Amino acid sequence: MPVLCSSCEQKRAVLKRPKTGHSLCKECFFWAFEEEVHQTIVSARLFSPGETVGIGASGGKDSTVLAHVLKVLNERYSYGLKLLLLSVDEGITGYRDDSLETVKRNQQQYDLPLKIVSYEELYGWTMDAIVKQVGLKNNCTFCGVFRRQALDRGAMMLKVDKICTGHNADDVAETVLMNVLRGDIARLRRCTAISTASEGEGVVPRCKPLKYAYEKEIVLYAYFKKLDYFSTECIYSPNAYRGHARAFLKDLEAVRPSAIVDVIHSGENLSVREGVRMPVQGNCSRCGYISSQALCKSCVLLEGLNRGLPKLGIGKHHRLHGKILAREPLTQEEERKLKAVDF
Repeated sequence: MPVLCSSCEQKRAVLKRPKTGHSLCKECFFWAFEEEVHQTIVSARLFSPGETVGIGASGGKDSTVLAHVLKVLNERYSYGLKLLLLSVDEGITGYRDDSLETVKRNQQQYDLPLKIVSYEELYGWTMDAIVKQVGLKNNCTFCGVFRRQALDRGAMMLKVDKICTGHNADDVAETVLMNVLRGDIARLRRCTAISTASEGEGVVPRCKPLKYAYEKEIVLYAYFKKLDYFSTECIYSPNAYRGHARAFLKDLEAVRPSAIVDVIHSGENLSVREGVRMPVQGNCSRCGYISSQALCKSCVLLEGLNRGLPKLGIGKHHRLHGKILAREPLTQEEERKLKAVDF
């Protein structure tokens, strides 16, 4: 006997929500998912009428669902937002070039303006060229640092008030676990924030409307809505540290479905002992971007690439920042030590 939708009790249920365990028909699931995102937006006061909001669009399921839901809610509840799509082209042949074609189709489907910024135009490097020099072990460090800054630069070009990213509940929980394992208290305190205020010059406030949306439900929403998205994993990320946190979290979720949101709430309720020194945010002396050091991570990584010493940006080499700022050559001993460091 078919299972009826536990919400409308009229139509046949087509799915069981991973988040709540309720059996729902497609229409009731769509409404429940969208309303939960709406409640997240309203309760956190993510937007104000008249704002221009850039949606970080990669062509993947998260950003595609985010763009679709924000457009629906903006019209349903009259948020009064001007929505734009903002994409970053890292320069990964066979991956990002294909996903950007999906973003371009999304632009037509949702009738939203699109801006694409590339690593090559911003930094003079593509990820393909970076991987040739640094290998596969630490390439995600370069990509993550450059992408964050590229989004801010693109947002400033578009003069948006906020950037929305498609980070979901699984992403946030994974980040909490990664920061716990690293002992990174500063990032652990920040990573669960649903929105960030402007932290300095050249930094646009960001928010995560999908913070409490489970990845499985995002996939179900995209599937039943027949949304056009790109599902291939990055060819350079099989060894990424995040992958280990993701596998661990999936094992926890299999035993306890609420594990994802439980981990998030643990991060949200974290308190740090009084007297613990935290990094003081300032601005990079070279590019002006936000940084807790004399040079931001992006400038250090670029300096290493341009000097043929890509390991310069991996690890702690703050004592060399003065020489980098002055554009002085490193001593043979300093170069030897950098080249001896195992990635």
